[in-house]
Amino acid sequence: MEIGFVGLGAMGVLMVERLMAAGHTVTGWNRTKEKATTLIQSGMRWADSPRAVAEESEIVFSIVTDSKAVEAVALGEQGILAGLKKGGVYIDMSTISPPVSKAIAAKFAEAGRFMLDAPISGSPVTVTQGNASVMVGGDKDAYERVRDVLLAIGPKVSYIGASGLAVHMKIAVNLLLMIEVIAFGEAVALAEKGGVERAVALDAILKSVAASPVLGYRGPFILEGKMPDVPLADVTLQQKDMLLALDLARTLGSPIPLGAAANEMMNACRGLGIDHRDFVTAHLVYLTLGGQLK
Repeated sequence: MEIGFVGLGAMGVLMVERLMAAGHTVTGWNRTKEKATTLIQSGMRWADSPRAVAEESEIVFSIVTDSKAVEAVALGEQGILAGLKKGGVYIDMSTISPPVSKAIAAKFAEAGRFMLDAPISGSPVTVTQGNASVMVGGDKDAYERVRDVLLAIGPKVSYIGASGLAVHMKIAVNLLLMIEVIAFGEAVALAEKGGVERAVALDAILKSVAASPVLGYRGPFILEGKMPDVPLADVTLQQKDMLLALDLARTLGSPIPLGAAANEMMNACRGLGIDHRDFVTAHLVYLTLGGQLK
């Protein structure tokens, strides 16, 4: 298939690689062209705008930072809607506000095009391993048309429901993930405070019933020298999703007290100046509060 891809950050690059490996022709665009150099050398075609990407494609993906960025690449003068052919499908994989996603989808529907919200659950690690999952919201027939393409990105593809529901579900999943990782830091700090060596505590948790895939690849980051120079998801990026969850909870009247507490720990990361690191670094906040770090 002729596929377009807008947004070639850490996740976008890996997804384009998987799409090309599956035999699809990909035309891409990114705000910073330098990030696409390796992909271009591997055969990805370059376009000078999201609109130009869409003009060359049957399906266009995007994965960008936030709601404003999606609105810009989807609806701007040089955006995807301006170039996508009638009946074409736009698939946004970003984690953004569900009401904003639904509003953008309505614009595409008015123009005779389709937009699916299809956020990906995973990290660069899980995408590379082929273990990421994709949740999809929007027109069911459009979903059926693109399902096989989505399976090239990750083996677990689930149709959630109407427009906006997939990104809503992704925010709920990320809420759980953030609470889990923050609680992990709390547990390890408690163990350390009582005299258990950090590596021993980590090993015990990963062998226990509390173990999970995200702790399996992220937990070791708390060991000396293991924190990656390029985080899988830094505190700022993860807190963006937490704030989306808190806003949804406020709007819906659905209590998320554990989410609010986890958000405060991310605030504390910012206060300590460690918010540029992967958000498992919240473990250091607990050590600081417990007097183990000065």
